[in-house]
Amino acid sequence: MRKRLLAALLLIIFLVPSAPVSAQNSGPVYIVQAGDNLYAIAERFGVSFADLLAVNNITNANLVSVGQALIIPGYPDVSGTLDTRFVNFGDSYRSFMRQTQISETLFRKLNHAISPSEFYVGSNMIVPAQGQTQYSKRLSPAIGESLLELAVKNNTDVWTLSAVNQLSGTWGGLAGDVLYAPGESSDESGGGLPAAFVSAKIRDLPVKQGGTTEIIVKPAADATLSGVLADRPLHFFPMDDGHQVALQGIPVTLKTGLYPLRLDATFPDGKTESFEQTVLITRGDQRIDEQIVPPIDPATLEPETLQIEAIASINTPQKHWNGGFVLPIGLPVCVTEWFGTPRYFFFNNERNEYFHSGVDYGVCSKENPFEIFAAASGVVVFTGSVFLRGNATIIDNGWGVYTIYAHQEEIYVNIGQTVQAGEVIGKVGATGHVTGPHLHFEMWVGGVPVNGLDWLNQTYP
Repeated sequence: MRKRLLAALLLIIFLVPSAPVSAQNSGPVYIVQAGDNLYAIAERFGVSFADLLAVNNITNANLVSVGQALIIPGYPDVSGTLDTRFVNFGDSYRSFMRQTQISETLFRKLNHAISPSEFYVGSNMIVPAQGQTQYSKRLSPAIGESLLELAVKNNTDVWTLSAVNQLSGTWGGLAGDVLYAPGESSDESGGGLPAAFVSAKIRDLPVKQGGTTEIIVKPAADATLSGVLADRPLHFFPMDDGHQVALQGIPVTLKTGLYPLRLDATFPDGKTESFEQTVLITRGDQRIDEQIVPPIDPATLEPETLQIEAIASINTPQKHWNGGFVLPIGLPVCVTEWFGTPRYFFFNNERNEYFHSGVDYGVCSKENPFEIFAAASGVVVFTGSVFLRGNATIIDNGWGVYTIYAHQEEIYVNIGQTVQAGEVIGKVGATGHVTGPHLHFEMWVGGVPVNGLDWLNQTYP
């Protein structure tokens, strides 16, 4: 349902292979990939949608297809094929040059004279996609380790390391410097990070308002991880492969911009090591059109919010879910309101604003059953009636992840009960502050309400 709406609104490209369209003007090109749309391509390359259409002589955006070569306007002196890449945790301006083997002159031209001070996690950098070697194996000399020792350990030679990394000579390697070498990438080569962090990365950049940030770190032995992202504490949980993961929701009301991400490693002897970088938080997928709702006494909203915050701020160490989350309602699905929609109401002639903290599923046909299903396995930690959400069930899915099912006519589960993904837990109703029967499906991650559709569309972690 959501994809069909996006197709109409954003002119999603038909995923039908076709021969590349002949270029009408000179300039670098981008090869259309599955899932692309012209609006997103224009945004990725920092050009206007109208200019992208004009330079490619496109009159019907729906006819653009996978495999087509699109000219990217604004680069008259650049040729070849372009792509974009996000800066990740541990990357630096210099290491990015070494990895992509782009000359600084070309990099500045492609990215409009970017400087190291503008280089931050989540920034989208334009890079050549073809015509030059790029490296993925990242490594870093330890204190007292020579470039020769590092080369031998990584099955290469000191002259290659010096040339790939534009060093002044074979003596030019410095402890902690991020270097690149030929060969396959290794999770053990987390150059640029303190020794306490074997590797660290953020999955699915950029970080977005209302989204879930997944930070995966492999710590040194015996190190306990913690950290902070945009002033919210990070809680790490062990994965099966020696890595640890923190899942943190980003408030939909947080202003876009730059925020600190700090990782801390604490050893049994009390010693700590930290690493911090600036992260770009961008606009999320929430709607921007405001919706007026029936008046509410603002005094009734805060207690309910505080009650849910208190429940959803507990980080249960056990992970109950396995794989992707499932739809909490039967097919066919009709979404009557999306996550993050701005809402307002008037009370005593004063305008009050808040945002829609979940996804509303309506009853759209006789085939659409009234049963509510658990989106993932977990333990029921709340059942009862509250003012705004009516009859509601809250399930603790573990690791700081909670799902909420609101406005129910009937609740079929009890506090302390363990439920499985897809199990019937209630019946759609119209209790609470509503105008008609529907299911309000809400998710909280790390004490923050997030867009539950992300969890229905991909697997965490």
